[in-house]
Amino acid sequence: MAISPPTSEPTADHPPQGSLRRSMTTRHLVMIAMGGVIGSGLFLSSGYTVSQAGPLGAVLAYLVGAFVVYLVMTCLGELAVAHPVSGAFHVYASRAINPATGFTTAWLYWLTWAVALGSEFTACGLLMQRWFPSVSVWVWCAVFAAVVFAVNAVSARVFGETEYWFSLIKIIAVVALIVLGGAALAGFHPLADGSQAFPSLLQNFDTPQGLFPHAASGILVTILAAFYAFSGCELIGVAAGETDDPATAIPKALRVTVFRLLVFFVGSITVIAAMIPYDQVGLDQSPFVTVFSAIGIPYAPDVMNFVIITALLSAGNSGLYSCARMLFSLAEEGQAPRALRRLNKRGIPMAALAVSMLGGIASLLTSVIAAQTVYLALVSIAGFAVVGVWMSIAASQFFHRRKFLKAGGDVRTLAYRTPFYPVVPVLAFGLCAVSLVGVALDPAQVAALYFGVPFVAICYLYYHLRHGRRTRPAPAQTKEN
Repeated sequence: MAISPPTSEPTADHPPQGSLRRSMTTRHLVMIAMGGVIGSGLFLSSGYTVSQAGPLGAVLAYLVGAFVVYLVMTCLGELAVAHPVSGAFHVYASRAINPATGFTTAWLYWLTWAVALGSEFTACGLLMQRWFPSVSVWVWCAVFAAVVFAVNAVSARVFGETEYWFSLIKIIAVVALIVLGGAALAGFHPLADGSQAFPSLLQNFDTPQGLFPHAASGILVTILAAFYAFSGCELIGVAAGETDDPATAIPKALRVTVFRLLVFFVGSITVIAAMIPYDQVGLDQSPFVTVFSAIGIPYAPDVMNFVIITALLSAGNSGLYSCARMLFSLAEEGQAPRALRRLNKRGIPMAALAVSMLGGIASLLTSVIAAQTVYLALVSIAGFAVVGVWMSIAASQFFHRRKFLKAGGDVRTLAYRTPFYPVVPVLAFGLCAVSLVGVALDPAQVAALYFGVPFVAICYLYYHLRHGRRTRPAPAQTKEN
């Protein structure tokens, strides 16, 4: 006999009583997830990835990353369809594992995006210097922060629509790289300078040092980078509480997102690795600019500057949305001040939105006045948090399904179910845990453990001191305006 969810708990048929409006569709969900993932990491840092692992190693690393994303997203799918609530995965962790884990997951994820907000605004300001060198960076930071806040403050649908178009610009750039770069490798490059020599498709993969010039260590470090590069796909879960017909939209969005990420990331890395020798690609110039310039695209540096600014604004847009919904969800669970769960007449948690923007501004300030201390700690925790949240999602699905089965539930009644249970959640959790071991072996990333592990311990300790003796209050029954 299947379990019927409690009447006070949101389901696909019973929207959350906090009255977040279900106004986003599948296309919004897909683009939100794509927008959260495709960012400056792909446009700027992908060259560094190739240089570290070699051409073939980089492609393999991103294939492994895409596989882990698939595992995590199938776990998230079952949870999000069963309980489509805002701030999704921290609520799942609270109910499937324990409230302290949910509380910690929420603050890890909130901090991840708060740090990202400060970084994105600063980077946008620096990139605008190319066209407006006389305007101070802080002016652009203020302008872009105001724009992103305004988009989030109007409505969830406006946010989703804006993110759709932001993401579309990035996707066009990625598709152009794959199609035009692939054509050039095949010998078709009518816009290129006649003196430009293009390698054959596999020429750069056979390096003088072999297929893996930096051996296993280079691939391991790149796999960790690939994990972080794919972070943001879980935004589908954050938006579940504001999705129209989640039982249909969420599974479709998950499938489409994983497939597109696989094609776009692996495809673009393959073209970059095939066109640019691994020892000549790095961080001094976006590999997209290098490829587009070689192909003969007019004004390639300016075009990519625009695309990267769009990518940064897209990430900031998604980040602020995610931060606000996490705080709203914590307040709904009784783990944050009640004021943060107040909604305005448009169904927007304005208090949570304002606090999240303040968090982003604080991060921006620490990047200037305390870059070697406070900001380093924040960035390290944010990097650690990505893998921690994915582990939380996998563990939540494992314990959620186990409780469901123990209570006599029939998996055939689930609108969406994670395949090959329990192999998928266990494998997802295990691979994420292995990546954290890899972090300890990489001097450039070990700070993530130095700051991340103590932060998690502090969150658990605070929860038990502040909330440990309480039972979780039922979700509010009335809307606050």
